[in-house]
Amino acid sequence: MRDEPKGKGEAMRKVAVVVLAVMASVVLAASTLAESANKEECVTLVKEAAKWINDKGFDTAVAEINNKEGKFVTKNTYVFLMDLEGRLLAHPFNPQYIGRTLLENKDTNGKLYIQECIAIAKSGGEGWTEYMHPTPEEMKKPTPWKEKKSSKKINFVYRVPGKDLVVVAGFFE
Repeated sequence: MRDEPKGKGEAMRKVAVVVLAVMASVVLAASTLAESANKEECVTLVKEAAKWINDKGFDTAVAEINNKEGKFVTKNTYVFLMDLEGRLLAHPFNPQYIGRTLLENKDTNGKLYIQECIAIAKSGGEGWTEYMHPTPEEMKKPTPWKEKKSSKKINFVYRVPGKDLVVVAGFFE
């Protein structure tokens, strides 16, 4: 008789393991789908912004990229614009940096992430990069930079066809 409860306990453990495995698979699949959707959104936005630059003109596009409520800002991402020297030309949330060269910007691990964006734009014209950076919520906290918690940010970099301009959009993993 004692074997029966032991058998029930093993069966329950097996069921629990299967349930946990299924739950982990669902979470992983959801995470993968979310990242895929975010990546697709970034690609669409930067290519649309590049098209605006070429079709509607630089000044019109810059005004729209700088607009916090414009067509290049979504719930998950936003577009910003640089030239090939790393000078920020448009940004909807950090207008104080417009006109500055950002080539020496480092992530929290010391990676020169803007230089990597420029290298991607110059070499293949488009591609992905990732770096560690505090989220916007973390940036709002009054803690010093070195104490801010970093998260992985994934950016799509796209060189505007026929121009020395780079459009970037990213999201936090």
